[in-house]
Amino acid sequence: MSTEIKAPVFPESVAEGTVATWHKQPGEACSRDELIVDIETDKVVLEVVAPADGVIEEIVKNEGDTVESGEVVGTFKEGAAGESKPAESKSEGEAEKKSEEPKEEAKSEGGSGEAILSPAARKLAEEKGIDPNAVKGTGKDGRVTKEDVQKHADGSQSSGAAKPSAPMPEVNVEQGERPEKRVPMTRLRASIAKRLVNAQQDAAMLTTFNEVNMKPIMELRKQYKESFEKRHGVKLGFMSFFAKAATEALKRFPAVNASIDGNDMVYHGYQDIGVAVSTDRGLVVPVLRDTDSMGLADIEKGIIDYGTKAKQGKLGIEEMTGGTFTITNGGIFGSLISTPILNPPQTAILGMHKIQERPMAVNGQVEILPMMYLALSYDHRMIDGKEAVQFLVAIKEMLEDPARILLDV
Repeated sequence: MSTEIKAPVFPESVAEGTVATWHKQPGEACSRDELIVDIETDKVVLEVVAPADGVIEEIVKNEGDTVESGEVVGTFKEGAAGESKPAESKSEGEAEKKSEEPKEEAKSEGGSGEAILSPAARKLAEEKGIDPNAVKGTGKDGRVTKEDVQKHADGSQSSGAAKPSAPMPEVNVEQGERPEKRVPMTRLRASIAKRLVNAQQDAAMLTTFNEVNMKPIMELRKQYKESFEKRHGVKLGFMSFFAKAATEALKRFPAVNASIDGNDMVYHGYQDIGVAVSTDRGLVVPVLRDTDSMGLADIEKGIIDYGTKAKQGKLGIEEMTGGTFTITNGGIFGSLISTPILNPPQTAILGMHKIQERPMAVNGQVEILPMMYLALSYDHRMIDGKEAVQFLVAIKEMLEDPARILLDV
């Protein structure tokens, strides 16, 4: 029986998408819930999985083609036997054995609470010696898919993860020639470019700088590093301190936590902090909601979860919508100082940078201290220079004396 393969229903804010990658080709065998095609929008990458065991019958929309919400991108033939990839080829006896396995449910051996596996997932689990019950299923009704097993085996990557841009092909040319490669801009990167340009054109953007002595935070991390990880199951990083310091500063300076909507200034009585994450497909900004009620461990777990989803292309639009303030960390790439661009309609963004030891004057003496430059870009239509400087100084003071965060002083 043939069925249509349709693009997912896009959210209201997304008009159309582009076929990014076909993971299966016509005639190639597919297992139920196995990833077959990625649809890229200007916000996220949406995945389409096989509705049952069978084969791709026809591809209607090729890679790079534009598709609308719910539009047919191909056809699928359920129950048909297709060709497996060479790496998955089997002997006749093995193939016959597989055909005898139930298609709808393949359960792992064990007691109660057995995992439900697709045939492909079961085979991969057996090959890699993985206990299926230890794998978290993301398929329908908790079914463990082949991608779930692969993700568990790899630890951080799955076959459904966002793929890095294709590397530049090797070009054998004579000396003196200059090869070029022209690649269409992805929807996500085009959307990012448009937003950044608009932010600079529409806002009266200024940037103020300061520097913070990171020694107190570093000593605190060193002292409680092991006990924190043992108790919460996550490492204590720098971003959680910055998020908490920013949250307290936002409560003191409401204009920095506001947004502009046409001629209206909207003041928010909550703090939703976006954390910029760099991926192979472009920059995305998932949002930590109500950071005032979150502990350091909650923030660290949220950042790790978003980072993993971003790399796999699994961030939902709702996870990147809203936000009252943004933090971006160019220091992880070695940036010493920069001027971050606003994330509209927000009115401010904090830039973290590389920690570098520098000679500093302390009480008339020269000391070598781990210093970080901070940058606050803000919309002067909403925020006065005085408020921006005081906001950044407040963050600096809380980071240099972390007890201030706890005591709210």
